[in-house]
Amino acid sequence: MDAAGEELADRVRALLTLDENVEEKRMFGTRAFLLDGHILVGARAGGVLLVRVDGEHGDSLITRPGVAVAVMGARTMGTSWLDVSPSVSSTTTISPRGSTSHARTRSATTESESLS
Repeated sequence: MDAAGEELADRVRALLTLDENVEEKRMFGTRAFLLDGHILVGARAGGVLLVRVDGEHGDSLITRPGVAVAVMGARTMGTSWLDVSPSVSSTTTISPRGSTSHARTRSATTESESLS
């Protein structure tokens, strides 16, 4: 992973590893952060933030600038998997929305520019 991806992983790690139930793994060229074996978010090359949301929110979020349906290898993922460009994630504070119990719904957002 490049420097931008590592810097993003550091930002995400600082927030999510406060919860001892969050696990960090390298997967598919992404530094993924998992809860109960499910990816919550991931830091990707170029500083792209991979976010897992419910499909209902994903449909509306992909209309926002800097948000697109994630592509993993040759596969385009559904609207439950979104890539958030560095232009969006670098100018906002990334944090889990609510508590860990809310994170179990596999939903994430940003503080200063809510994506949901």
